[in-house]
Amino acid sequence: MKKFLILFSLISISIYGNAQSNEVTIKKIVDETMTNGTCYSNLRILCKQVGPRLSGSPQFINAVRKVTDFMSDAGADTVYLQPCMIPHWIRGGKEIGVLTPSGGSNHQMNLTALGTSVGTGDVGITGQVIEINSMDDLPKLGTAGISGKILFFNFKMNPTYINSFKAYGESGVARRAGPAQASKYGAIGVMVRTLSNTLNDNPHTGTTRYSDSFPKIPAVAISTNDAEYLSAALAKGKVSAYFKTSCKTLPDVVGYNVIGEMRGSELPNKIITVGGHLDSWDLAEGANDDGSGVVQGIEVLRTLKSLQIRPKRTIRAVAFANEEISGSGGKMYLEVAKQKHEDHLFALESDEGGFTPRGFSLDMTEEQQTKIKGWKALFSPYGVYNFIAGGSGSDIDYLKELHTALCGLNPDTQRYFDIHHARTDIFENVSERELKLGAANMTALVWLVSEYGL
Repeated sequence: MKKFLILFSLISISIYGNAQSNEVTIKKIVDETMTNGTCYSNLRILCKQVGPRLSGSPQFINAVRKVTDFMSDAGADTVYLQPCMIPHWIRGGKEIGVLTPSGGSNHQMNLTALGTSVGTGDVGITGQVIEINSMDDLPKLGTAGISGKILFFNFKMNPTYINSFKAYGESGVARRAGPAQASKYGAIGVMVRTLSNTLNDNPHTGTTRYSDSFPKIPAVAISTNDAEYLSAALAKGKVSAYFKTSCKTLPDVVGYNVIGEMRGSELPNKIITVGGHLDSWDLAEGANDDGSGVVQGIEVLRTLKSLQIRPKRTIRAVAFANEEISGSGGKMYLEVAKQKHEDHLFALESDEGGFTPRGFSLDMTEEQQTKIKGWKALFSPYGVYNFIAGGSGSDIDYLKELHTALCGLNPDTQRYFDIHHARTDIFENVSERELKLGAANMTALVWLVSEYGL
């Protein structure tokens, strides 16, 4: 009994001592990031010197060069580019749209073409507008009610969902699949309500996915204010719409994932990935989507290097190419990992904006979730308390094929869809302290996984 008590005491002292050591290290990580972190200044350069970074554009290649420099400056052991083919869609000239209620005057719309949409041609399209509030409305109306019309998908985001990403996923079906489904019934064009709870004049773009089984028809997003106006006008009578877009898709071009690697001291073949996607839409600077995630991933390397903390396992900061349109950067990262028979232990993505961090989503085994949740008390002093099952990031999701434990940084979501995919996603809408705090918590989690495994 006495030997058992001595052994128990030694184990308790060991665990307590380890916990104390972890607290000290994480405090150093947070202090270093909040005091000397460069993620905010890097984001300023990315936004103001490069600007919008649409896949296939010259600006995207300029961003690749800048981020390569950021990673070298952060102290990565090696920095290299991973080529992949990326789509090249362009918006073209000025987009215009007009609503004309029966017996009323013209109303100018604020609109933007959806990503990958076909253009209308020089003449534009004109047609009677039919409002759709549910995908179930399509078969009810059928070809007789839809053919030759412009469909208006008025899918409001549910304001009762506290996690706004849930509302985005639910209502976003209109943008993602609406044009393809409308074409199935003979529609000549589509207008979708911008995915935001905020009423304003800023339309939000985003990818739509056509079906090869049906013609590709022009598709635009209209502002929430215009959606409200149109719905009210339709309640009173018929409305016709005209819009003109000049977008088109060019042949694919070569793009790059940018990778900065800090080699592990004890288990270098065990790889931890952290980062976000480098491409953005062309309407703004892509500050929150996803310049924030890119610079936070680089900050993980910089902070560890500055503190002279050598990770036991290899850490890679990755700026992924082409998340917004087809995910080819994430797909290529997986393919190379498979070709090289790499062992990817853990991957963490930040792609929900640079807002105040609240937690992490865990897409991994229950045993791995339990281990990470065991570290929860280490994060609570720094505002992170919510460790939930499910979800990570679209770039790292491909690594599921390798049974990699996946994780996503979960910032506060309330303001994200005010600016998502809109002209308001600019550097000025990112808080330096919030961005750094997210990076600090990411660094702490990456360090713990590197130190103790999963």
